Amino acid sequence: MRQDEEDPIAPDALNRVTWALRRVNWAVQAHKEQRLRARDIAAAQYTLLICVHTEPGLTGAEVARRLNVTPQAVASLVARLEERGQLERRPHARHRHVRELHLTDVGRDALRHADAVIVEIEQRIAEKLGHEKTAQLKALLGEVADVIDEV
Repeated sequence: MRQDEEDPIAPDALNRVTWALRRVNWAVQAHKEQRLRARDIAAAQYTLLICVHTEPGLTGAEVARRLNVTPQAVASLVARLEERGQLERRPHARHRHVRELHLTDVGRDALRHADAVIVEIEQRIAEKLGHEKTAQLKALLGEVADVIDEV
């Protein structure tokens, strides 16, 4: 790739905070995907399972909003997890056309195994950074999220 030297655009782009955040996200997601695939689960499936585990009874639309993905993407994931016996749809208490999402026992087991992978990744990061830097990083990332929420 050749940089336009006559009219440079964003010469500092690769030194920005947002680029550093994106680079870390790529690295973590790629590593999670690789490690989870070895356990026959995709990172997106783990994300959906943990979301439903923490808030049982969510609808597909609610999951899509929380994960910032399309309802179609969630529907595809739900169908796959339902086929695998890890997730079930139950009737909503008030809306007859709406289905709530719940983990099955098989889903809880899959989530437990997948989460062990995520914990290992977290532990490697914490071991490398140390307790103080890990706590500082989490605090700083929380502040970044707060700033973005204010915008």
